[in-house]
Amino acid sequence: MARSPASSGRRPRADGLRNRERLIEAATRVFGAGAPQASLEAVAREAGVGIGTLYRHFPTREALFEAVYRREVDQLSDLAERLARAPAPVEALRQWLHANVRLVATKRGMVEALHLVVSGSAELKAYSFERLTAALALLLARGVEAGDLRGDITAEDLLRTVVGIFYADSSADWQASALRIVDVFVDGLRRP
Repeated sequence: MARSPASSGRRPRADGLRNRERLIEAATRVFGAGAPQASLEAVAREAGVGIGTLYRHFPTREALFEAVYRREVDQLSDLAERLARAPAPVEALRQWLHANVRLVATKRGMVEALHLVVSGSAELKAYSFERLTAALALLLARGVEAGDLRGDITAEDLLRTVVGIFYADSSADWQASALRIVDVFVDGLRRP
């Protein structure tokens, strides 16, 4: 039986890495367009690869959802690192939370599927919780250090609040409502 490159210890080929990236980007667009039940064939077509290539990288729909989710968690973490250097820490926190809302808004059709993937994997749940909590802790610490934010709320508290906002409403104006709630919450975090 032939061994796969991953199990043989060989590095993935450059074209294989490019195909994987194209598949994740295509899945992000296809599923983000409100089509979580879109066929994997549609994702492969969008990426410009064959269905066999998709299945080589992602043997199940859940594996593809997980890759999309991990990428987005990593992007939010990277954004927090960039925003932590911004001169206005309260606005940096607000921008990061708004980015979360926009991300979820584009994934409204995927929220249920992503929830199943995340809740089904303790490792993925821990990974996302740790990355997002660390991102929030960085932004909160910067605001507290600058004297702009209260110091009596934790990153975990804030993450729970944000997740609650995401699951609270499914109306058509969900995004506008969520952004208003985030703004009220951030204003409430300001040091008096």
